[in-house]
Amino acid sequence: MQRRMLERVSAVALALLFAAGCGQARAGRPLSVGPEAGLPRSASSHVVVMVMENAEASDVLANPSARYTTALLRRSGLATQSYAITHPSLPNYLALTSGSTDGVSSDCVTCHVEARNIVDQLEAKGISWKAYLEDEPRGCFRGAAAAGYAKKHNPFIYYDDIALSPHRCRRLVGFAQLAADLRRGRLPSYAWISPNLCDDGHDCGIAGADRFLSHTVPPLLRELGPHGFLVLTWDEGRTSRGCCGGLARGGRIATIVIGPDVRGGAREGRPVDHYGTLATIEEALGLPLLAGAGDPRSGRLNGLFTRPPRIR
Repeated sequence: MQRRMLERVSAVALALLFAAGCGQARAGRPLSVGPEAGLPRSASSHVVVMVMENAEASDVLANPSARYTTALLRRSGLATQSYAITHPSLPNYLALTSGSTDGVSSDCVTCHVEARNIVDQLEAKGISWKAYLEDEPRGCFRGAAAAGYAKKHNPFIYYDDIALSPHRCRRLVGFAQLAADLRRGRLPSYAWISPNLCDDGHDCGIAGADRFLSHTVPPLLRELGPHGFLVLTWDEGRTSRGCCGGLARGGRIATIVIGPDVRGGAREGRPVDHYGTLATIEEALGLPLLAGAGDPRSGRLNGLFTRPPRIR
């Protein structure tokens, strides 16, 4: 009897431990790029977009758990009135890549989108691109999750003209490819980066996200080129604070811009939302504006630069 009781208790304990571990992503390994000083410096310019998770600006800025991010702000520009579009995550990712939430109002995993997106624009202009997705098992993977990868943080796989195109979906790659491209000086002109659920702060909080940024951002900055820039933003906040004539109601978030043409320590106090961030990127790449990116109420990040951002 006692033995059976112990076996039951052990089984319950194991089940509880398993349940506690489920849904908690682990931090990824630092990029294997070798000494930063040995990385090539790019002669061409690049736009890099990195999206973190679920934090109000007040959660991030001056947070003692975000020492690297705080130090980074001294040589970066900060949009102090930056807002996410809505809740939950996925519609914001779509907004940053198509200028619309495309009728999506949830973190659906079986939905799909038929909409013009930034990849259509990039390929029409012959501009190179890749999306780097931590823990993604393979480029054309359409599953909901794998290890710390979450489909809802990969907007590109929702667009039919990417997901159903072997040529295009092969450009959705993992972080091993990011490390290889940095080592070889082959970062594309437009690079999107989605960390896994721990490294983006979703599961591991501000401290976990800050650790990730501390070893991922430095090699990226070396590769930006003479006029390139990195946009570091958060998908959504915890509130429904908004701006821009009601276009954005997803909370006030931190949006940080880093690059050679960015005024170190600059602060932009005019409201900007994810559509405005997309517009800034499109204009820098010489692309037309998609949907909501063309709405002047969405603002721009241009006030953070010493000159209008333009890399093409």
